[in-house]
Amino acid sequence: MLFKSLSEALPYQAPNHTGVDSVRLLGFEEGGPQQFWVGHSVVNPGGFAGPDSSPLEKVYVVLSGQLELHYDGQIRQLAPMDSCRIGPNEERLLRNTTSEPATLLVVMPYSVTT
Repeated sequence: MLFKSLSEALPYQAPNHTGVDSVRLLGFEEGGPQQFWVGHSVVNPGGFAGPDSSPLEKVYVVLSGQLELHYDGQIRQLAPMDSCRIGPNEERLLRNTTSEPATLLVVMPYSVTT
C-alpha cells in the first residue's frame, strides 16, 4: 500500500499546456500503480491544454470549477464531478473560460497497451 499527500506530489509540465499547474499524485514511484498514473491539475482562468492528441487513453474528472472541452467540432461544458474518457489519438482542447481556477483529476496509462 502506498500513501501520498498533495504536499508530497511532484510538479510536472505537460506538453502543450498553458496556464495549467500540475502535480503527479501517484505513479512513476516504487510501490505506485503498475498500469497507470494519476495527476491533479489546476487550470487557471484563461488556461488551456491542447489542441492536441496522444496515443494514450486518458480520463478527466473535474473536481471544482468549470471547463470547456472542445472535440470533433463540438463544445461540452464540464462541471464538478463530470468526467470524460478521451480515447487514443482523439484531439481535444480543454479550456477554462471563467474567472475562477478549475481543478482536474487526470488518469493515464504509462504507455500504449496492445
